[in-house]
Amino acid sequence: MPLILERRAERSAAVAVASPLIAIALTLVTVAILFTIIGKNPLEALYVYFVEPLTDSFTLQEIAVKATPLVMIAVGLSLCYIANIWNIGAEGQFLVGAVCGSWLAVRTNGTDVGHWVLVVMLILGAIGGALYGLLPALCRVYFGASEILTSLMLVYVADLGLDYMVRGPWRDPHGLNFPTTAEFDPAASIGTLLEGTGRLHAGSIITLVVVMLIAVLLGRTIMGFEIRLIGAAPKAARFSGFNADQLVLFTFAVSGALAGLAGIIEVAGPIGHLDPGVASGYGFTAIIVAFLGRLNPVGILFAGLFLALTFIGGEGAQISLKVPLDLTKVFQGILLFYVLACDSLIVYRIRFLRTARKAAPAHA
Repeated sequence: MPLILERRAERSAAVAVASPLIAIALTLVTVAILFTIIGKNPLEALYVYFVEPLTDSFTLQEIAVKATPLVMIAVGLSLCYIANIWNIGAEGQFLVGAVCGSWLAVRTNGTDVGHWVLVVMLILGAIGGALYGLLPALCRVYFGASEILTSLMLVYVADLGLDYMVRGPWRDPHGLNFPTTAEFDPAASIGTLLEGTGRLHAGSIITLVVVMLIAVLLGRTIMGFEIRLIGAAPKAARFSGFNADQLVLFTFAVSGALAGLAGIIEVAGPIGHLDPGVASGYGFTAIIVAFLGRLNPVGILFAGLFLALTFIGGEGAQISLKVPLDLTKVFQGILLFYVLACDSLIVYRIRFLRTARKAAPAHA
């Protein structure tokens, strides 16, 4: 009995809202089965991963620190995905933003400068990410190249560029030959919000402001209406006079700027210097965050906190349960699979086709 996917006449709003919760529930069940297979108590493992980090003020701050770049990048990606434009290279834009912003910190290191340095670093990071994001957009608009491939390939260019800078011209001469820049001066660093109690920094406040601004952009402006219309009904958008090419450039520029801003905030905040470890996969994980949050800025905020919880929980499980840290990436991959599967069932329903039996031949 063959199966087919049949497009639904109408989409249920309630199911669309419940879809991420269903995906999370299925992920937890699958994770529990996986822990059972590897010989761990599933209830204890789920507690360590998803409950224990919420019981301590320090780990709560760490969740906010981890969520900061994830949410900022995912909010930018949501603009592209709503418009049916596929930016897969946010990781590269994140790295370029970190490099561009760090340039000023390296150049002014050890000098007596004011806090204007940090402001300029944030601006340079956003500009660098925006310009890098425009590269695949321009390739699509003028050459018809797939933005999926070009944005993804540019990630490797950015990664190798970062590696060259920290191993070459920007290497700290007093860093015992490690591939890292010198520690940023206090004037070039983002301070913590609660001194002496954790690493929560002002970048989290910037992220909340970005979430509110993008929410206003999508819900209250003509540009937001254009983004939603081109994604949902491109023919109607063309008849309305909207320019699809300009929208590609705009969404990639904003998405790249937010990824670049997240990159320099991460470097000037929790890390405090530039090194190859900046390439931590935030740009790819943010894709999961964007879809888990239903491409809604507020939903993305909660989805980012949940994904950050898996990171912190994974670190705790590595210590207490002796499981590899890469298991966290497995969980995130399973979550993405269920999110996409649930989203598909919002649009399509499964139908069983009955094959008709052949009539028996008539006998003379």
